[in-house]
Amino acid sequence: MSNTNIRIDKILGSRRLSNYWWATTISIGGLGFFLVGLSSYFKIELLPFAKPYELLFIPQGIIMTFYGTIAILVSIFLWLTIIWNVGGGYNEFNNDKGIITIFRLGFPGRNRILKLNYHIGDIQSIKVNIQEGLNPKREIYLKIKDKREIPLTRVGQPLLLSEIEEQATSLAQFLGVVLEGIE
Repeated sequence: MSNTNIRIDKILGSRRLSNYWWATTISIGGLGFFLVGLSSYFKIELLPFAKPYELLFIPQGIIMTFYGTIAILVSIFLWLTIIWNVGGGYNEFNNDKGIITIFRLGFPGRNRILKLNYHIGDIQSIKVNIQEGLNPKREIYLKIKDKREIPLTRVGQPLLLSEIEEQATSLAQFLGVVLEGIE
């Protein structure tokens, strides 16, 4: 079995630098808001660099506690998606066996693992979808002969035009199918 007949593309899931940044920032901010709210309720100094115990609990302290609680819950959600690597996986294109495998991780539970297999003979084309504007999209799809379109690219920050064109072109050549969407 030759490695030149097998292509594996890794898909980056939730373990991106931006997600680490936002989870950390929201955790610190939420904890700060929560401690300010508690300080105003108990009239003690829980933050050494400020005097939040001087705030009135109603309405300022209760609002700070509420915002802090919401931020802590959001940060827990973000950290769990990072730990579970939601959206991560790979695309395997095996010309030796004639099979394409799409593998992704989801949230824990019965459907945590998504594994789809397709025969290379069922592939009609590789389709590229490029939308510019306020919310740009640059995606590569596996177009099946029954008209289904299976996304192959990661979710999140769009790839550069040159990267998406190069990936789509090399994949179409590797699979021996036509390329749609690039003029």
